[in-house]
Amino acid sequence: MSTSLRIVGQGLAGSLLGWACERAGLDFEILDAGHASASSRVGAGIINPVTGQRIVKSWRVDQLLPLAVQTYRELELAFKEPLLFPMRIRRFCGSEREQRIAREKLSHGELAPYVLAVENDGFWIESAYRVDTRRLIERLRQRWAEAGRLREKRVVEDKIQYLDRRLTIWCTGAGELSSTRFAFAELRAAKGEILEVTGGGLDPGIILNDGHWVLPFGQGQARVGATFQPHFDGLGPTAEAREILTASARRLIGADFTVTGQEVGIRVTTADKHPVIGRHPQDPTHGIFNGLGSKGALLAPWLAQQWISHVLHGTALDSAVDVRRFALKDIDPTTA
Repeated sequence: MSTSLRIVGQGLAGSLLGWACERAGLDFEILDAGHASASSRVGAGIINPVTGQRIVKSWRVDQLLPLAVQTYRELELAFKEPLLFPMRIRRFCGSEREQRIAREKLSHGELAPYVLAVENDGFWIESAYRVDTRRLIERLRQRWAEAGRLREKRVVEDKIQYLDRRLTIWCTGAGELSSTRFAFAELRAAKGEILEVTGGGLDPGIILNDGHWVLPFGQGQARVGATFQPHFDGLGPTAEAREILTASARRLIGADFTVTGQEVGIRVTTADKHPVIGRHPQDPTHGIFNGLGSKGALLAPWLAQQWISHVLHGTALDSAVDVRRFALKDIDPTTA
């Protein structure tokens, strides 16, 4: 009997899970109401090998980056258009302390092979990428709509159990996290805002980063972001974020630019900052794929493969991302 999955939500997680199913010959359908405010469409799609104020490699980047590049290249071949763009990142050090940390970590080999030297004002990060997540999602949506795999509908979790007992994997965004089924996973939502700008004479292959980033994406256009607001009242753009990001744009690219738009996305993270996948410990017909934060472009291809290996071969999920790392703290294992 063939295995069939139901995927709820077609952001980046649901899209790459569906693509992995298609590549593996696994039957699936996707339920999604639309992406007008999905964080995957608003997000920058940056793959940055070295991040944060502590200047560390992105989690498991040495392992995950080759698979991510391979996955996006396969998608480019399928759609015959570019989706993955190699970039360099100019990371500016905001203080002598940051510069000292960078030099120390470089000397200890902690940043290899992505950082080769630290200069007075910062350093270059190699092997970075931009993924056109908006175009990727749109192309897959069209593909699956034409194939009859996509149903455009909003799903109420409490009712889906009456449809059948297929494995349903929830890839929904923050706006659909109202259910308590996976509440134990400690999912957290944070609001982020991005400006769209034109002008500035930016090199299309270089991302500028000093805490905020400037991401060029051709024809004199760029995005500036992103703010991070874990506690927020509304989903609309704010004047405060516009002012903060405009100041960052002036600092990074000068005054020769025009703000043309402002977008808002809601990202989902977890208490331990790692993504979360896996079956519900008390109802294995329901699973989750969420909590990717700002690193979804790097993480999602690997997490999708984790799910496929688990479904087809019963392979155990990596314990660092398995949802049971939260469940086992609160649920009696004899009832799981």
